[in-house]
Amino acid sequence: MEAYAATASPPTTTAMCVDKLSHQLFSLLETRLLGGWCPSVPGTPARALLDGGRVRVLAIDGCGAGAEDALLAAAALARLEARLRDRTGDPDARVADFFDVAAGAGAGGVLAAMLLLRGADGRPRYSAQEALAFVAGSVGTKGWCGRRGRWAKLFRRGSRGGDRTLRRVFGDATLRDTVAPLLVPCYDLATAAPFVFSRADAVESDTFDFRLRDVCAAACAAGGAVAPVRSVDGLTAVAAASGGVAAMCNPAGTAITHALHNKQEFPLATGVDDLLVLSIGAGASAANGSSTPMPARSPSPRELARVTAEGVADMVDESLGMAFGRARGSNYVRIQAGKALVPIRTDEASVAAEAMLAQRNVESVLFRERRLSERTNAEKVDALAAELVKEQERRRRSPLPNVAIKQVGTPARLSSATTASSGTGTARTASTMPSPASWESRR
Repeated sequence: MEAYAATASPPTTTAMCVDKLSHQLFSLLETRLLGGWCPSVPGTPARALLDGGRVRVLAIDGCGAGAEDALLAAAALARLEARLRDRTGDPDARVADFFDVAAGAGAGGVLAAMLLLRGADGRPRYSAQEALAFVAGSVGTKGWCGRRGRWAKLFRRGSRGGDRTLRRVFGDATLRDTVAPLLVPCYDLATAAPFVFSRADAVESDTFDFRLRDVCAAACAAGGAVAPVRSVDGLTAVAAASGGVAAMCNPAGTAITHALHNKQEFPLATGVDDLLVLSIGAGASAANGSSTPMPARSPSPRELARVTAEGVADMVDESLGMAFGRARGSNYVRIQAGKALVPIRTDEASVAAEAMLAQRNVESVLFRERRLSERTNAEKVDALAAELVKEQERRRRSPLPNVAIKQVGTPARLSSATTASSGTGTARTASTMPSPASWESRR
């Protein structure tokens, strides 16, 4: 310090010396601090000591208005959950235990909300296998295109059957009643701007806390806008249109942006190298997969909206592929149906799910190449399960957590599905949510 003060140097040289000294001081301080934390691991780099793993992101597309759009996602997640249970030896492991944030649009929003919904015991209420059973059992007697299926009713504006289904699945639970951050993007017609239903905002204020059944109804509004979605305190109203209609059906970009900029919950996420993303595309359209020639007519507004949404979803995937660069195969995994399927019935849903998982999708990077994936969707799921288990172990060994999920702090800010007494609150939530076995009997 004295040597720098006694030397008369030009301003530029002095600034360079100060920067060098500051770097040396901070390096020394960092070394001393890390040495105090982990004296038993001499010579270990600072990055390795503080490496708490990557932030794990789940994004589920929702471009269309049919159960086929959710079948691939539900089947992939059910397979992932089974592989996670095998690798960890935990028969009660859930998909939500291995992801830090989940985003879903349209049909994907319903799936994401189901997997993250907190049950009476504080654990995820539904397993991925139960979600798959819900989707597979929701097809009408006339196949994917039938209008009598429970799932199809979710996508018809003003459908009483759809409202009753969402009420039975979610009860009075709100965005706060999830085990991990949930994001459901939509389009607010009142402000002519995108809007994201977010648990992080709901925890901060009742003004942004919405009931999950209302959020999912908005996400499924394939016919256009629904009645204004109001917050639990009634102060906020969103004239929501579904992500598919608004060409926002691929929520992966929304989820990644949230993870990189939400420093309160993800303080160490600074770039794509700090993320592990699973993006699941919509299933192939049964109508488009039919071998019967399409009639010579003008496409309907719904068909045009779907084509547009699928195109935008592909563009988002291509852009993310370029952003991840060489880490695309390790940090960014995309699962999507490779080709369309012919219309199927309820009892053939499991066969269709296996067929989608056995396909290889086309991978593309914006302004670069398009090629057929070397691995099937099932092989990608199995490889991802291994990576997720490694991330879990790495996180347990890290002295500094890389995820700090916001919790509801005071009883005054608890949601309508939770009270100051945890026993009373969980009982109220569970009382309106039936077991998956009773879904078929209530159709």
